[in-house]
Formats: sequence, structure tokens, C-alpha cells
Amino acid sequence: MTIGPLETIAPLCPENVRLLGMDVGARTIGLAVTDSGLLLATPLETLRRTKFTQDLPVLKKAIDDYEIGGYVLGWPVNMDGSEGPACDRVRAFADEMTKHPAIFGADPWIALWDERLSTASVENFVDEFVEKRQTRRRAKDSGLIDKLAAQMILQGAAAYLKERF
Repeated sequence: MTIGPLETIAPLCPENVRLLGMDVGARTIGLAVTDSGLLLATPLETLRRTKFTQDLPVLKKAIDDYEIGGYVLGWPVNMDGSEGPACDRVRAFADEMTKHPAIFGADPWIALWDERLSTASVENFVDEFVEKRQTRRRAKDSGLIDKLAAQMILQGAAAYLKERF
């Protein structure tokens, strides 16, 4: 199994496959997918989390529908670069993925990509186009913020891979 920072495991990234990006939060998982050329990340949906085993059917459908060959998880390090409790949650999620080879693959490639300020950037983007704070709350409640954050994380990771390989 290959789990680690993208900068470390990038050379092991499967070629010509789509990647599934995930912004794993305590209550939601934002999902996004790339094309096989890693040029464009597209937001898919936001999954309301319950427990991992109940999240699996939605994840499996996305993996099957888009023929996913690798995964990028947002890595929520603190502003000073240290790892906190949110990183523990993402690491536990990645470890759970490896326990389900029929869904995620026998040896899944799981990259962790620094997501500092991704959600804040998306919220600022939404604020640029709306005038009411209530609309931001609706955007969050509808899952828009989380799937756009997943897209932003995945687009950054895809750009990194394209630049270096």
C-alpha cells in the first residue's frame, strides 16, 4: 500500500488514470475527480458522513463510475505545518481505505496533499459572488463548499504531478 505525502509518493502515481480527491471532514466528505490526463479537476458531490462502512456505497459508486486509479486526500496541517487532530482523522480514513481492497484496490495509491486554507479560499470565492452571509450558510449546508474544496485540493495535486512528471 502506498500512503504518504504527494511530494514523496508522486513517482509511484499510476499513469493515465483518474484520481478521486477527497476533502475529509468530521461531518462531510467533499468529492472531486480528475480527467485521466490530470488537466482538470471537477467537483462531484458532498457526502454526509455517518460512519465509514455506511460511506462506502457512495464512494464505491464514484470509484466505479469514473474508473478511479488513485486517491488524493486533503491533508489538514496546521498553519505552522504541524499535524493536529484533523490529520489524525484523515490518516485513520486512509487506513480504513486499505482495509477494503475490493473497493479501493489491493494496493491503493493514496496521496496526502496540503489543504491549508482550501475551505477558506472557497468560502472567499463564494463570498465574491454573493452578498448575503445567509447564502454562504446555504452553500455550506448544500455541500457546495466541501466539493469545491475537494476540487481545489485535487487541482493543486494534479498540477503538481503534471509539473514534475
